[in-house]
Amino acid sequence: MKYFWAFVVGGSLCAIAQILIDKTKLTPARILTGYVVAGVILGALGVYAPLVELAGNGATTPLTGFGYLIAKGVREAIEEKGAIGILTGGLTASAAGISAAMFFSCIAARIFKGKQK
Repeated sequence: MKYFWAFVVGGSLCAIAQILIDKTKLTPARILTGYVVAGVILGALGVYAPLVELAGNGATTPLTGFGYLIAKGVREAIEEKGAIGILTGGLTASAAGISAAMFFSCIAARIFKGKQK
């Protein structure tokens, strides 16, 4: 059942984004930014955690999951370090994912030569 819920939740998030791209004049960048902000807000309100429990990677892989991770990191850092956690928590929680994205982007840039338009 875990795979089923991961597919349903992750697929629903992607389908909503596709509908927004097709039916509105929002750019993909604005939709992606909106997803991250929605993840932060839902994570801060405690609404996203039960969805992560239900769907696992279906909820944490899309950009809403990145926003949830930032909110969770800030919350934990505030509990441990106080107000300085507001500045450090999100970066600490998301450092591994950001580093991996940068590393693999550099590898892809070396393998596939981009062409000027």
